[in-house]
Amino acid sequence: MDRAIPLEVQRKRKMAKTGKYALITAAIAGVAVWLGMLLMTSVDRKSLLISAVDRGTIDVSVTATGKVVPAFEEIIISPISAQILEVFAHSGDTVDAGTPLLRLDLQSAQTDYSNALDEQEIRRQQLVQLTANIETQLSDRRMQIEVEEMKLGQLEAQLSNEQYLDSLGSGTKDRVRQAEVTLRTARLQLQQLRQQYQNEVRTKQADLKMQQLRNSIADKALTATRRTLDEANIRSPRKATLTYICSDLGSQIGAGTKVAVISDLTRFKIEAQIADSYSDRVAAGGSVQVKIGKERLHGTISTVTPLSQDGAITFTVAMDNPSHPKLRSGLKAEVFVITSTKDDVLRLRNGSYYTGAGNYTLFLQKDPHTLVPRAIRLGECNYDYVEVLSGLDEGDSVVISDMNKYKKAEKVKLSR
Repeated sequence: MDRAIPLEVQRKRKMAKTGKYALITAAIAGVAVWLGMLLMTSVDRKSLLISAVDRGTIDVSVTATGKVVPAFEEIIISPISAQILEVFAHSGDTVDAGTPLLRLDLQSAQTDYSNALDEQEIRRQQLVQLTANIETQLSDRRMQIEVEEMKLGQLEAQLSNEQYLDSLGSGTKDRVRQAEVTLRTARLQLQQLRQQYQNEVRTKQADLKMQQLRNSIADKALTATRRTLDEANIRSPRKATLTYICSDLGSQIGAGTKVAVISDLTRFKIEAQIADSYSDRVAAGGSVQVKIGKERLHGTISTVTPLSQDGAITFTVAMDNPSHPKLRSGLKAEVFVITSTKDDVLRLRNGSYYTGAGNYTLFLQKDPHTLVPRAIRLGECNYDYVEVLSGLDEGDSVVISDMNKYKKAEKVKLSR
């Protein structure tokens, strides 16, 4: 007959069976975790840029485009229409003040100037002749006045004699009245002569002044012609580098045509453009950072063009070090106009992820092997940093590379 299995044996068998199930369950869980790790999205750590959140200062700025140009540049134009006869210098030459650059055909202009000199001498002689004629005419008028004054004296004496004779009874009242009428007539005639003389003086002075003004205008025109001739001998106005010259021998150029450009290639400035929506942030005296390659230079806005063209305004930046070796004429530059400064703020390195203030989802490094998405809010920025408003703490490590293809992942594994 069958014997009953002892309770101790039954207990051991039950424990063995339970341990077997637990082992199987643990194995299944381990496999599940292993499979989950295999299936988790992963990214190579070396392909990522990871930035730590720190606390510091942000110079808030707006971005503009710029170009390096010489701090000084002068365009030389031809003052007359002429033919180019000879070229004395070439582009790239360093020229001193007064160095001849071009020789123009000035024969026609010099002939005109010579004729103008002759006309000037004629005008001078005409002025001398007019002055002499005026003096003669006025002198004659003065002589007439003196003669009339002498006649008036004689008539006054005659009246006095007639009055004396009448008082003695030797004269008549009629002769006295006749002498009085003659005297009054002479006085009126003298007064008329004096008035005519004053009128002639004013008229002759006006004629003389008008002729002098005509001569002065002509003299100024002649001086301008002489200056134009001097300028037509195309010379460098100062020591600089010749960056352009019209070297087409025998060509005819018109007055006002650009024939040369000289530039100071030892000192530079920046000509920049920015969207006119930022016009309220750009003003003379504002601070600017200029980035050329990996070099960052500092400057100040010197002038701002008030008019908008094609949706942009233009401004000029005077560099703190205009002779910096990185500055080369024609180089493109990134220009950052500093609009304000924020101290003691959380900040994150700037990168391609940032497109303006607002809400973002960036990946936070949770541990050495895991990235998790984090909703954050970012504020203003400059070239280096972005202001962190919420969602991150000082010391957090955040991926600032492009992570768009992982945006739906709940976790990302860091490999290697």
